Amino acid sequence: MAAPNSAQRKACWDARDQLWQCLDDNNDKIQSCQRFQGDFEAKCPAQWVKYFSKRRDFLKYKDKMQREGFTPAEEVSVQFA
Repeated sequence: MAAPNSAQRKACWDARDQLWQCLDDNNDKIQSCQRFQGDFEAKCPAQWVKYFSKRRDFLKYKDKMQREGFTPAEEVSVQFA
């Protein structure tokens, strides 16, 4: 598959942004954003869809860690016989 040209990249990014906005507005309920999800998958290469989905998960996790902080689990002592 050839790399997307400038117009195709812009269409992909716009579709991604619309999907992410819909997910933000609907508390990440994908059922409410099926139209945007289909548009996103149709306009972006499959590898980009996979990358952007992982990127959104990471950004949401990072935001949560910055807002709530990180609490490490209590240290567990493991003894080997």
